[in-house]
Amino acid sequence: MNEGEAIFVVRDLHVKYGRFEAVKGVSFELRRGEILGIVGESGSGKSTIAKALMGLEKPSGGEIVRFGATVQMIFQDAVGSLNPRMTVRQTLSETIRRYSRLKGQSLVDRLSTLLGQVGLSEAVLEQYPREMSGGQCQRIAIARALATGCDALVADEPVSALDVSVQARVLNLLRDLRRELGISILLIAHDLAVVKNVCDRVAVMEKGKFVDFGEAAEVFAYPASEYTRRLLSVVPDVRRALEKRFGANAET
Repeated sequence: MNEGEAIFVVRDLHVKYGRFEAVKGVSFELRRGEILGIVGESGSGKSTIAKALMGLEKPSGGEIVRFGATVQMIFQDAVGSLNPRMTVRQTLSETIRRYSRLKGQSLVDRLSTLLGQVGLSEAVLEQYPREMSGGQCQRIAIARALATGCDALVADEPVSALDVSVQARVLNLLRDLRRELGISILLIAHDLAVVKNVCDRVAVMEKGKFVDFGEAAEVFAYPASEYTRRLLSVVPDVRRALEKRFGANAET
């Protein structure tokens, strides 16, 4: 692959906490306009990769190379990631002003555009995080990231705290944003069903290493590792139901 097609490249990344090595030499790239999933159980190291990409953890080895791209993070706790003392209007307006991304639009028009991109009405502008559902808060967090004009999103377990029906809608939103805006997304998840219908490529992580990596259809059809086969075998019925809910329109 030509590295010019990548948003960033990770080479032989290691991250240690004292003597414990959470990430043990992983390498990958996030391509322009793709959704790449990193999946693994709690403690596998996947969220540590996300933090290293965002500069929240210092690598102990390897390198992360960005090709002029701006990257924003979406956190698992959508409500906690928003300022509880600020309305949606204040949160988004502050981000827009800080990054000067009006591009000829008025502030009112930019707010309307952002809310439209994440599937919310302007009625939420005067609401505080405590007055909204978890799914709505996650959409606002995504809108805040988009307000910076970023090239890529690092979404760390963005749906694990949401109800199953709402998970599908947020995942559909990420897929739509990739298609409509050409934005790249690194999607961190702990269960394979969450990424199956969304990601172009999937990396399965166990104990700090990738044990499967490739096109999503290939990884699901022909898992190379026993660990991946075990994850596939224990996908609960509720997660299978998630796949059937793709295409739902209503937000809860």
